[in-house]
Amino acid sequence: MSHSVPFSILDLAPIGDGQSVADAIENSKSVAACADDYGYQRIWLAEHHGTRGVASSATAVMLAAIGAVTKRIRIGAGGVMLPNHSPLVIAEQFGTLAAMYPDRVDLGLGRAPGTDMMTARALRRNLTGEVDQYPDDVAELQGYFSDDALTKHVIAIPGEGSHVPLWLLGSSLYSAQLAAYMGLPFSFASHFAPDMLLDAITVYRANFRPSKQLQKPFVSAGVMASVADSQADAEFHFTSAKMKFAHLRRGTNVAFPKPVDDMTSVVSASELGMINSTLRYAMVGTQATVSEKLAKFIEATQIDEVIFSFPIHDVTTRLHAIKLTSELDFMKRA
Repeated sequence: MSHSVPFSILDLAPIGDGQSVADAIENSKSVAACADDYGYQRIWLAEHHGTRGVASSATAVMLAAIGAVTKRIRIGAGGVMLPNHSPLVIAEQFGTLAAMYPDRVDLGLGRAPGTDMMTARALRRNLTGEVDQYPDDVAELQGYFSDDALTKHVIAIPGEGSHVPLWLLGSSLYSAQLAAYMGLPFSFASHFAPDMLLDAITVYRANFRPSKQLQKPFVSAGVMASVADSQADAEFHFTSAKMKFAHLRRGTNVAFPKPVDDMTSVVSASELGMINSTLRYAMVGTQATVSEKLAKFIEATQIDEVIFSFPIHDVTTRLHAIKLTSELDFMKRA
């Protein structure tokens, strides 16, 4: 049996085919309330823009609603795409959340725009400046959250003195190296970029330097999950995630798909091969099946936390999957 680790949830606030943005927001609130009841460590929402299947583009606004329907669970971004924003604005937003929900707010940061280049320009993202000012932006954000007011010309109110913990998110070695250098916890996106997982974790742990926030390395990794009472049910509901990846590869911008009985009727064999490779760490099946696969994943990575996403179209089925996952033996309850 693998060691116990905290379980967390990454919620993409999916706007399902046949559902409205309002439905997606209510569904996210239900997911958060269930995660709170079932002992998950944290629930994060991700910043995506211009995507018909995702309702969490205004991430901080969504988190305010999530905080209001939960009592204990940590809430945060997984992540905010920092190049899209002024660090001061993010400090004010998350400083406000930290004042509303003390000691419960995380801020995970990503380096990608989280959208296409035309939408990135519409976000007023600086596309002509330094090649990569991301490390400086992260350090600037840390400064706004600190209480070292004497050295500041610009202050974040709210934000100053809140010490909101930062995480770096990544799908390559770059963020692993930066997280190690800055002494920050690192979360790897193995739910959609599995190839570099083990290398990134190795690089992060080997190069980690202790910081005020964190004394030793801390790694979480994302996996998709569809857990059900039968293998057939789990696999049926996971076809939604597979079709979403097919749409991404085709550049088709549509709502989160309903599940289908036969994937070969909607995608080609070569597409399906690529999708299955990308989703190789997905946990799909009964509690027994998923428990076995998850034990191997935790053993291979020695990760400190698993962050699940549940890409399931029907919210009742999604909530049931969250409950079944929380009952697995090696979940360390918050």
